[in-house]
Amino acid sequence: MAKRTRRPSPPPAHRAPVDTGLAELVPDRDRPDAWALHIDGAPQSHVDLDDPTHLSFEYQRRLGHVTDLAAPPGRPLHVVHLGGGACTLARYVAATRPRSTQQVIEIDAALVQLVRAQLPLDPRARIRIRTADARAGLGKVPDAWADLVIVDVFSGARTPAHLTSVEFLTELRRALRPGGWYTANLTDGPPLAHLRAQVATAAAAFPELALVADPAVLRGRRFGNAVLLAADVPLPVAELTRRVATDPHPGRVEHGRALVDFTGGAAPVTDAGAKDSPVPPPAVFQ
Repeated sequence: MAKRTRRPSPPPAHRAPVDTGLAELVPDRDRPDAWALHIDGAPQSHVDLDDPTHLSFEYQRRLGHVTDLAAPPGRPLHVVHLGGGACTLARYVAATRPRSTQQVIEIDAALVQLVRAQLPLDPRARIRIRTADARAGLGKVPDAWADLVIVDVFSGARTPAHLTSVEFLTELRRALRPGGWYTANLTDGPPLAHLRAQVATAAAAFPELALVADPAVLRGRRFGNAVLLAADVPLPVAELTRRVATDPHPGRVEHGRALVDFTGGAAPVTDAGAKDSPVPPPAVFQ
C-alpha cells in the first residue's frame, strides 16, 4: 500500500492591532501562500501571493470582471483604489494589465505597514499607497486622471457616510477621464433602503449604470454585497451579464428600466443627510 503523504500544516494566523481594530491574517488551507484579511472579525480581503489573479471573494470576482472590461485586454490603466485592505484588486490589475499606474488610498497606516510586511507587493508593480481618508485623498488626484475608480471602503464593516453622497460622486467624477468608470462594493440587507439610495445617488451623477448582486440580495432576502458600476458612456452590460452568470455563485445584473424600478423612488443622498451603511447582522460573519 502506498504511503499517504501528510499535507503540511498551514502557517499560523498572524494577529496585530491596527488603527481601525484588530487585524488577522488567516492562512487559506486550500492554497499554499494565500491569506484572508479580517479586521475585528469581518472579512476584508483575500490575497494569493502565488497567483494574484485568483479572486476568492464573490464581490472581488465581480470587481475583477469590471477591471477586465474597462479597456481592451492587457491595456494599461490608471486606477484609483479608495480603500486598500490587502490590495487584492491592485495586485489583480498589476498582473492582468502590466504597466498600469495605480494609486491606493487607505486611511489605516498601521494596516498598510502590516500588509507591506506580511503580504509584500510585487516591486515591479506601479502601485503607490497613500495614507489618507478616502475622500481627502481623492481630492488630490489630478483632474481626468483615472480610467477607473474602485471604492471599497469600510470602517467597522460599514461604509462611512461621507462616501455615499452626490457631492462625493461629483468629486469622484472630476478625477475620471471622459469615458472612465466608477465602481463600488456596497453592502445592504432588507429592506435595501441604503442600496436603493446609492443607485439613485449614482444616477444623479452618471447617465449609465449597472448593478451586480446575488439574486437573493436583490430580492431583499438576505444581507450581502452588491457591485455598482457607473459611467458617462454605455456599459458592456451583455458581456458583464455573461461573466457574472458563469461565476461559482452566479449573480444578476440590473440596468436600464429595471434598475430605475429597483430604486423604488429613492432620493439621492447628499452630504447633509448622509449616513453610514447598515450594520451587518452578526450571522453574516459566522
